[in-house]
Amino acid sequence: MIKMPREVQTEEEFLAIVDRAVECRVKRLQDTVKLKLRTQRCLYTYKCDTATAERLIGRLKIPIVDV
Repeated sequence: MIKMPREVQTEEEFLAIVDRAVECRVKRLQDTVKLKLRTQRCLYTYKCDTATAERLIGRLKIPIVDV
């Protein structure tokens, strides 16, 4: 059974999931950035602006992959 990615709504939720994540994929769009956290069971996505994304990426201690 394939599960759909879950979208995270707040920055606090995103930071709580980072502890369980294996890697973070970063997809840069025109005016937004999608941060995708891969955990063992699920993929979580978080959409934010460029400044917020750079601040969050700086706090991550997991591998970061640019897509």
